[in-house]
Amino acid sequence: MNRAAIVAARERIRAHVRHTPLLGSPALDALAGRRVLLKAECLQHTGSFKARGGWAALSALPPEVRARGVIAYSSGNHAQGVARAAAAFGVPAVIVMPADAPGVKIANTRALGAEVVLYDRATEDRDAIGATIAASRGLSLVKPFDDAAVIAGQGTIGLELLEDLPAGWRGEVLAPCGGGGLTSGLALALEGSGARVRPVEPEGFDDTARSLAAGRIERNARLSGSVCDAIVTPSPGVLTFPILHRLCGPGLAVTDDQALQAMVLAFRHLRVVLEPGGAVALAAALFTPNLAPEVVAIGSGGNVDEAIFGAALARFGG
Repeated sequence: MNRAAIVAARERIRAHVRHTPLLGSPALDALAGRRVLLKAECLQHTGSFKARGGWAALSALPPEVRARGVIAYSSGNHAQGVARAAAAFGVPAVIVMPADAPGVKIANTRALGAEVVLYDRATEDRDAIGATIAASRGLSLVKPFDDAAVIAGQGTIGLELLEDLPAGWRGEVLAPCGGGGLTSGLALALEGSGARVRPVEPEGFDDTARSLAAGRIERNARLSGSVCDAIVTPSPGVLTFPILHRLCGPGLAVTDDQALQAMVLAFRHLRVVLEPGGAVALAAALFTPNLAPEVVAIGSGGNVDEAIFGAALARFGG
């Protein structure tokens, strides 16, 4: 994995993804006590940055391999990114999703033409389920983060930041982090630029922060229990962790309430919709002390159930 792979991925996906905007608000700056910009990947196709990695991965497969179809496991955003790319290439897609994933993500994945296989994330192993189906049907597995082509696709966000931020910008880029595909891709794209990438996770599911502090991969004790479902993963990836360890600053963690409050503030001041897991970086930018004077928060996704969004507005929108 290197920056050249990210540049190559951008050429493959350029015509198929959006160059998303950087949004800011004086009200958010005043609340945070620093300059805060949101990279609005919630406005990406399928409502998430995962559209980048999905297209990058499928476009990298040899045509004869891709034609047999693909399989992925995901709580919803990677699912939609892979399903969208598969539909465009005209190949079958099977998506293994947790039964407790937001209904909007399950419905949207099916609407894109994918076959959805549900599982219990507390008692079943999605990797094992995916491997079994892949072997029986001859499908190519597109992992959600521990895949070189996926990492390269997510890293294209960093190339856009280099174009949109002032030359020599030296602030911090905060990224919602599950297995580390987005965070490691950003870190590779921004390597040597002076910007520092930091992963952000929900409290109680901060495996990446603990892994960075320990210098080895640490695992979460449980795999459910946070409203930030999109970024609850067992541990950083085998491919992603060495990149994170080499290039990233210390990890950050925010509470579920802070993520929900950040959703409301993004809606109020930027007029964008974030899902809880997609709002954790903005939450860290707003509520964490001792960050850089200028911060970019990646708003990684906006696929939130109406009930959760409504409850957040009712609770924090007064």
